[in-house]
Amino acid sequence: MDRTKVKGYLNIAHKAGYLIIGSDNLRGYDKKLYLVLVDSSAGKNSKKIASSFEEKGIKAIEIDNLDELSSIENCKIVGIKNKQLTEKIIEFLEN
Repeated sequence: MDRTKVKGYLNIAHKAGYLIIGSDNLRGYDKKLYLVLVDSSAGKNSKKIASSFEEKGIKAIEIDNLDELSSIENCKIVGIKNKQLTEKIIEFLEN
């Protein structure tokens, strides 16, 4: 995983307004999402929300230190609503 590239693309998504941050915001979110990232140290509620999106066909990936990658303090779960950024993030997470 190329952490610097993932961090860069997450920062772009955040600045452009393509991130849905937090389990409360994602719980009721019913618009198009392409990817959900959940921290491996997240609680049961956040992981349950991530798995509910996976059941809907939206890719959910568990990663370490999401708060460090997203530059958002104490961040445990985010959703990404831009297809091109999602493709790049997945590409760098899988390498």
